[in-house]
Amino acid sequence: MFTDLMEEDGQAVQANQFLVVDHGVGAVIDPGGNLAYNELYLALSRWFAPRELSYVLASHADPDIIASLDRWMSSTNAKLVISRIWERFVPHFTKAGKTEDRVIGVPDTGGRLALGRSELWLVPAHFLHSEGNFHFYDPVSRILFTGDLGVSMMNGEQARTPVKDLKPHIPKMEGFHRRYMVSNKILRLWVQMARRLDVRMLVPQHGAPITGSKAIADFYDWVESLSCGIDLFDDRNYQLPTATIDARPARGNPLLRVA
Repeated sequence: MFTDLMEEDGQAVQANQFLVVDHGVGAVIDPGGNLAYNELYLALSRWFAPRELSYVLASHADPDIIASLDRWMSSTNAKLVISRIWERFVPHFTKAGKTEDRVIGVPDTGGRLALGRSELWLVPAHFLHSEGNFHFYDPVSRILFTGDLGVSMMNGEQARTPVKDLKPHIPKMEGFHRRYMVSNKILRLWVQMARRLDVRMLVPQHGAPITGSKAIADFYDWVESLSCGIDLFDDRNYQLPTATIDARPARGNPLLRVA
């Protein structure tokens, strides 16, 4: 897990990137945008030769997930693994022809991807928050990589320390989840599925991992009852605008604004 490869200047949200290797076969999960590429390539080199990567896995197609795709397609022979929904959109991140015969489109039902002598499970997580979205479960480490679910707002240094007590951590997650998750219905369906996995750690793409059976169970309970997304919207959110847009640089953290 790499937590602090970008400059902490407040211009871009903190993001985590991940390397998984099994018996000489490597995959990078959610490698990020161009801001992270150079540092990630160098950091990976300490553990695995980047040119030898077999897969680039993308939970969905947001820029902080996969905007650096052109550079990964140029510097490695890896195949991109992503939802079929985004299969014909991701070439827009690259030069013409770079993704030809190199995209593995995953059906909505997910699947199990061979990695060395083991496999990674591609677990459906649609609308959390993307229309075509997957979480990645490693049955060896028992880590569930949860993309934008479980995200907390903090810097890269803070993100290195796993959360073992969920309650004081919730304020760092709540604003993001209320805006970026689509609905409580989807959260309840996901929890129903996730409880069937043997999970030692939940690791989101932003912020700190959540570890230990108690904290993980508390997270399931919390999101299962969380109102979010379309649950919080009504006709007041769909009015013709009257305010003038302020063209000055934005202040504060818009990720935490519910409406």
